[in-house]
Amino acid sequence: MDASLIVFNLLNPPVLFFFLGLLAVTLKSDLEIPSPLPKFFSLYLLMAIGFRGGVELSHGGLNRRMALLLLAAVLMALLVPLYSFFVLKRRMPLPDAAAIAATYGSVSAVTFITATSFLQRLGIEYGGHLVAAMALMESPAIIVGVLLFRWFAKDNGNGDFSWRELFRDAFLNGSVFLIMGSFAIGALTGDTGWKAMRPFADDIFKGILAFFLLDMGLVAARRLGDLRRAGGFLTAFALLVPITNALIGILLSYLIGLPKGDALMLTVLCASASYIAVPAAMRLAIPEANPSLYVPMALAITFPFNIIAGLPFYLYLINILWS
Repeated sequence: MDASLIVFNLLNPPVLFFFLGLLAVTLKSDLEIPSPLPKFFSLYLLMAIGFRGGVELSHGGLNRRMALLLLAAVLMALLVPLYSFFVLKRRMPLPDAAAIAATYGSVSAVTFITATSFLQRLGIEYGGHLVAAMALMESPAIIVGVLLFRWFAKDNGNGDFSWRELFRDAFLNGSVFLIMGSFAIGALTGDTGWKAMRPFADDIFKGILAFFLLDMGLVAARRLGDLRRAGGFLTAFALLVPITNALIGILLSYLIGLPKGDALMLTVLCASASYIAVPAAMRLAIPEANPSLYVPMALAITFPFNIIAGLPFYLYLINILWS
């Protein structure tokens, strides 16, 4: 792999701000982002990437290749939590196995957004329909994880559990609703809407992303201790499973015949892990699961691995295979 590509990615300002957050906690700085702002950053990024994706989709309709891509995305969202659960169940309590499996079957919108920035810096185009793929992948893994837990649990001990609330949280949670709504607005308004929204949705995008990743660095550094106490198995899982999923994503992209940009974005979706939507759903559906395990795995190990080394490595493999 070309080492210059890793350096190129590391010298991306938003990625460096992630490291700045890690360094601030390590050096015991009192740096912090006031609590209302990280939520605004999340909402902005979801809105901006959803709107841009909708505008891109308005340039061309849904074709066979796009349909196959969306089908592959949903298939991965169903299969990853299945095989992850049976690997984890041999070493972990049932609730934790189900929650971690759902975490790695779902996706990280911020990893996706960082990948879009990576491709833009390289001048590689990708299709707006990848936003729809991201939204489609977020919820199925949550449902599969809970179904596996309910199937294997002899006594769940939670009389207040509601399937109606679970499905509502999985399909109508704020992140899915906002990104799909923004996607629809972008598709309806097209280039006219983009011209009106570009100063907000594009010009300040990287600045907001830098602030968001700074906060992610602060949060990740504070949660590393919980995972360190859990042992090496979960750390290895948090590194090896994303690589495995990425390889499957690359193979699917090759079989479908996706261009390089779309292939990388699908691969990143397959390799990422959720630390926003899944924890919210797990608190409701599997309260017995320990969030100090599955949240740090996704946020403090898988997320930085993907944005630092994963993106250049996946693109390197795609370049070789596509050549």
